[in-house]
Amino acid sequence: MKLNQVALQLYTLRDFLKTPADIAATLKRVRAIGYPAVQLSGMGPIAEEELVKILAGENLVCCATHEPGEEILNKPRQVVERLGKLGCKITAYPWPAGVDFSTLDSVKQFCRQLNAAGKVLHDAGQILCYHNHHIEFRRVSGRTVLEIIFAETDPRYLRGEPDTYWVQHGGGDPVDWCDRLKGRLPIIHLKDYTVLPDNKVTYSEIGNGNLNFKRIIAAAEAAGCQWFCVEQDTCPGDPFESVKQSFDYIRKHLCSG
Repeated sequence: MKLNQVALQLYTLRDFLKTPADIAATLKRVRAIGYPAVQLSGMGPIAEEELVKILAGENLVCCATHEPGEEILNKPRQVVERLGKLGCKITAYPWPAGVDFSTLDSVKQFCRQLNAAGKVLHDAGQILCYHNHHIEFRRVSGRTVLEIIFAETDPRYLRGEPDTYWVQHGGGDPVDWCDRLKGRLPIIHLKDYTVLPDNKVTYSEIGNGNLNFKRIIAAAEAAGCQWFCVEQDTCPGDPFESVKQSFDYIRKHLCSG
């Protein structure tokens, strides 16, 4: 993994992205930390043209986005237009709100919707990924929902955006999922997993938890991963300090150049 492949998922800093002025100030701080790229998510309203100008001014790459799930499934051409305005080729379906995972038929119907939306993006030269949480590790007819999703969709039309924390939390193996998604893994979320003194599990800065990121990154690289995106859903203190800790650890211990 090269340093210029490291990105920050802006959902981590969502409380500092409410207005265009907030967005401009936050992106300046992100670039000052050292991140060369960002994934857009959790932002307040801002015109794409203004956002592109801010990103260019900070020399930040927009490597990917998260778009609303309903919009991806029902208005994929609108997603294509937005990505085109942003100059970005990758987005991900972020959360299966209202999706029924209780039967194989309902999961397969969801897969058909993802496949159809992904074809629209593919035909426009763009990429749709699926972002997992732990709920996709529920078993239906002997397989996890995540296994079914990738088995029932065309690799051209749906790729993976595995989240290391949520794979672990669901009982999966992040390295195994990188292997499974070989050739289908343009972006990965790097999120560490730790146990608190009260025995609850939670997110942590990269290097402060228990995940073996050297093995994960090696497997992701072997699978063809282009972007390694830091995310921390909640932070113990200042989120800017947390994302700085993660970046500094990655630069010192995980990057090859």
